[in-house]
Amino acid sequence: MSQAPDYEIRFAPHPAGLRVHVRGPGTLVNTIAYWQAIVAELRRKPVHGLLLIDEMYGEPLQADEWRNLVLSMRGSGLEDVRIAHVKPNGLQKIEYCEIYAVEAGIQARVFVNESLGSVWLQHGPA
Repeated sequence: MSQAPDYEIRFAPHPAGLRVHVRGPGTLVNTIAYWQAIVAELRRKPVHGLLLIDEMYGEPLQADEWRNLVLSMRGSGLEDVRIAHVKPNGLQKIEYCEIYAVEAGIQARVFVNESLGSVWLQHGPA
């Protein structure tokens, strides 16, 4: 039996496209679920920029879990979206996500500050 996702997700417009705020236990199940929800929203309303405010908490995902997650998202359309992934409570090994995303052809950066992520998203190099 699979564990049901137990997290909150909110979508809102952002000057660069879409702002997503997630909060809850940072389990692999929840992380996969919120990325799938983001992909579904992007299919409904395509944008060029995504500001993800990630306030998931608990034990961080391990490097191999991040790699598998990124690989599972390959071909989902995330390759067409510039992603600023903000972890205001600390990076919690999310740098692995950035490394694997870039390797998979996804333009993504991680930040600990929403303002910096937003500036990069709107004005950083294309």
